[in-house]
Amino acid sequence: MSRRELREQIFKFIFRAEFYDTEELQEQEQLFFETFAMEEQEIKDEDAQYISAKSNKIIEKLDELDGMINQRAKGWTTQRMAKVDLTILRLAVYEIVFDDDVPTGVAINEAVELAKRFGQEESSGFINGVLAKFAK
Repeated sequence: MSRRELREQIFKFIFRAEFYDTEELQEQEQLFFETFAMEEQEIKDEDAQYISAKSNKIIEKLDELDGMINQRAKGWTTQRMAKVDLTILRLAVYEIVFDDDVPTGVAINEAVELAKRFGQEESSGFINGVLAKFAK
């Protein structure tokens, strides 16, 4: 899988975290990979491990990520944001702040692309505006 495809799968998995208790996430991960295999294609073990590891690291830091987002998203709180936008922001902020393998510009560009694909019409501009504050 390409980095973009991996990022999209991570986005889809961490989106689930919004709707399930922490105790249920291991079962949700199993269902996620089973559904992926049925709907899309067989997934390589290394890709599944990467998706799982990065997703779980992000989920572990949700409170910290939300705090950072709340500080920079003027006039918005994570409580008011669309769940898709919030998930994209969490992924991108994690990559900007904690993942040294992903350049800031790449994290922002990929987040904007995810917003165009999965968000509402104005999502990409909103995501870009919030993430620009992390680039400074």
